[in-house]
Amino acid sequence: MSVRDQSRRARALGTSVATKLRAEGTAGLARRAVRRAYQRLDAGELDFGLLPGDIADSATLDLLAAVPVPTPRSLRVGWLCTPPAVGSGGHTTMFRMVQALQAAGHVCEVVLHDRHNGSLSEAAANIGRGWPHLSVGVRDLSQGFEGLDVVVATGWESAHVLASRGRDPVHRAYFIQDYEPMFYPHGSDHALAADTYHFGFANIALGRMVHDRLTAAGAPSVEVLFGRDTSTYSFENAGPRSGVAFYARPPVARRGYRLATLALAEFHRRRPDQEIHVYGATVHDVDFPVVQHGRPTPAELNELYNQCAAGLAMSFTNISLVAYEMLAAGCIPVVNDSPDARADFRTPHAVWAAATPASIASALEAAVGQTTPATARRAASDTAGDTWGITGAQVVAAIEALAAGRMDVAAVKPLNLPDVEPPDVADHGTQGDLLCT
Repeated sequence: MSVRDQSRRARALGTSVATKLRAEGTAGLARRAVRRAYQRLDAGELDFGLLPGDIADSATLDLLAAVPVPTPRSLRVGWLCTPPAVGSGGHTTMFRMVQALQAAGHVCEVVLHDRHNGSLSEAAANIGRGWPHLSVGVRDLSQGFEGLDVVVATGWESAHVLASRGRDPVHRAYFIQDYEPMFYPHGSDHALAADTYHFGFANIALGRMVHDRLTAAGAPSVEVLFGRDTSTYSFENAGPRSGVAFYARPPVARRGYRLATLALAEFHRRRPDQEIHVYGATVHDVDFPVVQHGRPTPAELNELYNQCAAGLAMSFTNISLVAYEMLAAGCIPVVNDSPDARADFRTPHAVWAAATPASIASALEAAVGQTTPATARRAASDTAGDTWGITGAQVVAAIEALAAGRMDVAAVKPLNLPDVEPPDVADHGTQGDLLCT
């Protein structure tokens, strides 16, 4: 290439960079550079949470059965999970089950699986910061499962690890909070997640949606109640409300972030008088004004819910915990309509919307327009009763039955499991189970 051609190419490149800088700013150019480096280095491979040797196969799996634990005696139960981030909903639910077992006289340990070999002390400190009320031992997976009577997998990756590394006789349970194959496109990850339900563990399904999905997949499970927390989240504002709370999870596809932001842009165009409050993540890529709340504490979040007339809780798999939390505070949740989301969120006070930007915007308009102090109070009162205690009792019963040899894992029908039906939610006709299309 001649000097003249090189000079012309450099000028063109400079013009291109200047154009992108004006359009996207320095942050946009930085994201482009990071994306190019990400692609060149194949950094996406690091998102896969398993090493090749940790992948199990139900077609060839041959695990040693454990002998029944003599009763009555305290069980030692290990909860196998990834290192928790402060505020993680899945870990919060798991820790509720840990506390239920401890209250029943059993000893629990958290067994951390981290493909990237992070610091055990930092992970333990995170647990202390995020769940200060919890008192539990923490060990690294490299320390094995010695001394444990039962090990509970808590996600599809930890299920593979339990199958591949936990070959010694131990009772194996699987606490399933969502149907995780749906987290991925149909492909390798989808298939590997689906295979875990056939490893022969005692599958404990959190809620009707997960139980029905497992049944359809030919995987037996015991259903435990999808609980709700009305002690942390409660009705405190009997006066006027305004604005919308949005739970933002940009990298989590099942939480519908892109669709939600399109809907919120349209909602703002229609109702510019209504503030849009964002929490869960700090968002930068929207062209409408937002009030950023970052990662509020549960008490701060309850205060926000009590301020807002409505909340947007997107869910393309199991219903998000935040939908019940919003409702308990009198904040009317708007949820994209699907049989999966409805299965464990049976309330007449939600506003359901077809999964399009305009439909969700219309649902937010309807929720904000219909919410009064009286309807907010009525919606909150119909969710009264913290039901996680029921869920905990069911999980304790299932694990005790498994350890005692009273559970047929092929049928997963433990003895004396408390009733899984939730308390009835009265229908006062306030929001009318509204569906916006």
